[in-house]
Amino acid sequence: MSAANRYLVSFDARDTVHRFTDVLVVGAGIAGMRAALEVPSDLSVLVVTKDRVTESNSSYAQGGIAGVRSPEDAFENHVEDTLIAGDGLCDRAIVDTVIREAPQQIDKLIEFGTKFDEEGGQLALTREGGHSHRRIVHALGDSTGFEVMRAIIAFARTRPNVRIWDDTFIIDLLTHDGACCGAVLARGPERLLVWAKQVILASGGCGMVYRETTNPPVATGDGMAAAYRAGAELRDMEFMQFHPTVLYVAGSARYLVSEAVRGEGAYLRDVYGERFMPAADPRAELAPRDVVARAIFRTMERTQHPNVYLDLSHLNPEMVRARFPGIGRVCKGFGIDITKDRIPVRPGAHYMIGGVTVDATGRTTVPGLWAAGEVTSSGLHGANRLASNSLIEGLVYGTLCGRGAAEAVRALPRDMRALPIRSAIPESEPDARLDVADLTASLRSLMVRKMGIVRDRARLLEAKEDLRFWCRYALSREFDGKAGWELQNLLTIARLMVAAALEREESRGTHFRSDFPAHAGGWGARHTTSEPFVALV
Repeated sequence: MSAANRYLVSFDARDTVHRFTDVLVVGAGIAGMRAALEVPSDLSVLVVTKDRVTESNSSYAQGGIAGVRSPEDAFENHVEDTLIAGDGLCDRAIVDTVIREAPQQIDKLIEFGTKFDEEGGQLALTREGGHSHRRIVHALGDSTGFEVMRAIIAFARTRPNVRIWDDTFIIDLLTHDGACCGAVLARGPERLLVWAKQVILASGGCGMVYRETTNPPVATGDGMAAAYRAGAELRDMEFMQFHPTVLYVAGSARYLVSEAVRGEGAYLRDVYGERFMPAADPRAELAPRDVVARAIFRTMERTQHPNVYLDLSHLNPEMVRARFPGIGRVCKGFGIDITKDRIPVRPGAHYMIGGVTVDATGRTTVPGLWAAGEVTSSGLHGANRLASNSLIEGLVYGTLCGRGAAEAVRALPRDMRALPIRSAIPESEPDARLDVADLTASLRSLMVRKMGIVRDRARLLEAKEDLRFWCRYALSREFDGKAGWELQNLLTIARLMVAAALEREESRGTHFRSDFPAHAGGWGARHTTSEPFVALV
């Protein structure tokens, strides 16, 4: 793996603006906000997010939050469904802990002001692929993430010890003597150093490393890459979950069509109108996401058509309109009536299962650094995330991190001070111009072609060589803005993903190697881990 600069920018603590806080939370999605709310009111918390505080993957979550609420269901059922989806790589103790915490975390969201959909005075429950029972709570039909984040952000704004800075980019995590002690931030044109007694990383995923993705533009893996440069271990980076059904209309932005659409009975059909899932898996459209995504991929190859279709025409139109108002509005903009017309869909990068390694309390391998949510590899999801388990993971681990970080702060001296840290990156050659937008587009296209749903050694080696070449000249220079830093982060994450995919010579969960199409006995429940970061300066 080629070396890169330890910090993306030059700075000197002696002449940089400083801020201090007890706990710094990087990311304002469900994991970050839940962590902030768990810190006691006598400790100061600063939450930073790169865009508006409402712009996170959590806000775009459609389907809902999984939790055992029905007397027909049981924790053991939810645990077993999660283990089956995780394909032998879940940590059973973690799965059990998170799932048993789910109902009370949902109750806590209601306490914060979330208004979930109800039926007959009880929380309405739906079912999604891979679940054996109806256990998904949802809000506003198919806009659960929007409603949850509305409530949790509003509640956080009432807490006097919590400050929220939006439009604030994390350039890097600060480390001293091997421990995390804050972050280098860009807030508008200003660069500043925020010193913190404990740092909680909740910066989300990296879906923008792919051309086709359900993620918003902010999902460029900044936190993962910063943690890697700070010395943290990253794990299982080969496991990117592709959502099977992303609205595919040429020239439009991609839009997630919720798993719950199939949970309510929608069919998948090819361009000729034939259902193909019953032949692919006994669970048909309710199979886990990796199975459905590969079936769609093979169908598109077989038919030489750029997409397949979701068909809801056999379902009650009133139920469809009430249950999926957001999807209905988006499709209507393209002249598609979801109660009658087939919806064109294809898979897109959706959720990063791998990430920063954390233990059962949310601690990373770097002292002083905690992490929660999609940025992590906790052991819950294994090789394939079960639908609607991600928001509950963010809530549970956000709570653990907030609680643990607060306890760690209390064990430290009350006073804080800036440390003599500096970064000096040599200037690039004046004529060494780089088209950031073009290289970013090339990277995202390469990942679709060579690190997509179906992989093989030859294409992965080609990707590795392309990335090695790009990283050699892009990671050694200093950029002065967000687009350049995001490119460097995406390149860092991409090469870690390809390296892990090459190492895992088997197929498991979301990772499918056509040259190793079955489980490999020697792999068992082994994880892949990132090589240690090597710094140029």
